[in-house]
Amino acid sequence: MNIKGSVALVTGANGGIGSIFVQQLLESEAGKVYACARDVSKLNSLVSLEPHRVIPVELNIVNPESVAAAARQCSDVTILINNAGTSLNQGLIAAVNLDAARQEMELNYFGLLSMCRAFAPGLKQQGGGAIVNILSLLGKINLPFSGSYSASKAAAFSLTQGIRAELMAQGTLVIGVMPGTVNTELAKDWPDPKVEPTEVVKDTLQAVIDGQEDVYPGEQAQQISNQLLTDPKGVEKYLGNFLPGLSLAGL
Repeated sequence: MNIKGSVALVTGANGGIGSIFVQQLLESEAGKVYACARDVSKLNSLVSLEPHRVIPVELNIVNPESVAAAARQCSDVTILINNAGTSLNQGLIAAVNLDAARQEMELNYFGLLSMCRAFAPGLKQQGGGAIVNILSLLGKINLPFSGSYSASKAAAFSLTQGIRAELMAQGTLVIGVMPGTVNTELAKDWPDPKVEPTEVVKDTLQAVIDGQEDVYPGEQAQQISNQLLTDPKGVEKYLGNFLPGLSLAGL
């Protein structure tokens, strides 16, 4: 798919990865970029880059009315980039209650599903387009000290496979992006190694161009995804004994 001249929408555009998506889409000559955030005032610096091409949109992906309003306003979208998400770094049993698990599932799964459902008809009208879901390698293997986040990303990974199958007939490319630890504020307390957001975005946009459905940005993600093919139980046991403060480099 050609990015030049496309109309893209980026959720969570005020965050580390989201803002870089907006910038690199502009550099790739996208015709228009809808930059979405719950607080549009946080998008001012992005809008100032290209006021005629960057359109701020107030959006809360866990609010059905907000999602529906965005779909009406942005009916010309050809590339939907579902980047918004959260990680609260809680275990499944160790957490004091289910609040973190519910919040992560609400945003990382149900919010993602709402966006895909709301924009799929418009993408069909535009000839198919593409949906990009920013997932995580932890959607394929659980890191227990962030167990409920891992579970929410596993649900999002399965969702991505499901909508890919459902939207195949309308020609929509559905991409799942599964980085390891990304060097953003959200992962500031996570261990090294970390992949830079610019690399995640670069690999993702190249996947849109190439029609690649699964993307593993960074050395960490590629290494662990390969090991999951050859020794999945070994990876599970290693991560099961993993403690915050250690490095994943020796995996």
